[in-house]
Amino acid sequence: MTEDKYKAVWVSHSSISDFLKCPRAYYLRNVYKDPRTGHKMTVVAPPLALGGAVHEVLEALSELPVDERFKVSLVKKFETLWSKYSGKLGGFTDHEQEQTYKERGIQMLINVQEDPGPLVNKAVKIKSSSINLPNYWLSSDENIILCGKIDWLEYLPKNDSVHIIDFKTGKNEEKEDSLQLPIYLLLVKNCQKRAVAKVSYWYLDQDSGIVQKKLPDEAESYERVYEVAKRIKLARQLNHFVCSHKGCRYCLPLEKVLKGEAEKVGVSDTRQDIYIL
Repeated sequence: MTEDKYKAVWVSHSSISDFLKCPRAYYLRNVYKDPRTGHKMTVVAPPLALGGAVHEVLEALSELPVDERFKVSLVKKFETLWSKYSGKLGGFTDHEQEQTYKERGIQMLINVQEDPGPLVNKAVKIKSSSINLPNYWLSSDENIILCGKIDWLEYLPKNDSVHIIDFKTGKNEEKEDSLQLPIYLLLVKNCQKRAVAKVSYWYLDQDSGIVQKKLPDEAESYERVYEVAKRIKLARQLNHFVCSHKGCRYCLPLEKVLKGEAEKVGVSDTRQDIYIL
């Protein structure tokens, strides 16, 4: 089959996660577009807003030279961009709720500022464009592309390798069978030249901090991701996206948007219509 990025099925950690949780939720978040705007949609909630704001502050540091990353307070940067997530834009129902989440974000960044760990080391940036995230052909025969953004790639000069770090702002730890690290391993292996030496989660809202995980097996990672990607492709070909529970916590909020039971509050940087229930 001729490679065609415009006709390919694009999959990522978030879209694969959606599909595994509920095919109907996958459809509503990743396929459906509002005929009035031509945009996909998302339902915003406070945990998502908090995560988005903290990630935006930290990920931007990799664009700066090492000696300039902490010249400006991370909290000050957070305060400046919080307006993008404030009020209904962040899914907040009242000022008190917003302040609770905002203070959590500030504390996370204070902790990082006091103990920046790998953020004071050189970082590797995978090339991407304003249109597409880092990506590669998971299968040119099946016309499937894997894409995604890595939170942080620490450069390890001792053996010219990289350390994949994923920032976590939630209170729960990632499940052991999660496909997140296998997906990131495949992306890093195929989108830049250096070997992957380590993979870690950085739990910013917990005392555990940076938790190094076992390096996923590349061949096993590929098979696991490819198997789900083929299921997604088939579902799209058949236009068959059914919630096995006839309505669950993943698809029902999005169904409410279709029923007119949600309020549109804005449009995201990625041109998604933002709704609040």
